[in-house]
Amino acid sequence: MNETKINTFTREINYIKGERYRENIKKLISYLPDYFFEIPASSTGKYHPRYALGEGGLVRHTKVAVRIAYELLQDESIGYQFKPEEKDIILMALLLHDGLKCGIEKERYTRFDHPLLVCEMIESHQNDLTLTEHEIKALTNMISTHMGPWTKDYQGNEVLKAPSNKYQRFVHMCDFLASKKFLEVPFDKNEIIG
Repeated sequence: MNETKINTFTREINYIKGERYRENIKKLISYLPDYFFEIPASSTGKYHPRYALGEGGLVRHTKVAVRIAYELLQDESIGYQFKPEEKDIILMALLLHDGLKCGIEKERYTRFDHPLLVCEMIESHQNDLTLTEHEIKALTNMISTHMGPWTKDYQGNEVLKAPSNKYQRFVHMCDFLASKKFLEVPFDKNEIIG
């Protein structure tokens, strides 16, 4: 496992309660391409707040999406609807959702089908993981729909599915909020302050 990649998300990994889930997310993070840890969240700068721009911006966007989920899941009026293991898989989905944003090999712009590429990557490493088939399906279902209503590519082809259950909608909501320009999150280096 690549300790440098894993250490980037030490705080976020520790939000995950189940040891088995923590071990699996460490493996999956170590499979992410090097460029993930370097690029901004938006190749054009149009769709994300300042903290998500520049070098490491995609990492910061991911940290904010995970933190939003963590905070909401701790609130009893929201988190009650998810079992502890479901909360862990939600956090895992958000840690990985943009993992192949610019493709398997880095491309210049965001790949519209990046959610599907991440799902394929997870499935291709299934034998290295201790996740059940059901858990992998839940994880990939959340990742594959994280784009919410934006399901059509630039040519108008329906490429992605929209969220259709509470897990998918929750993951999309956290990603959506992390991309809003009116929400500025303070960082010291690549760690959220507070």
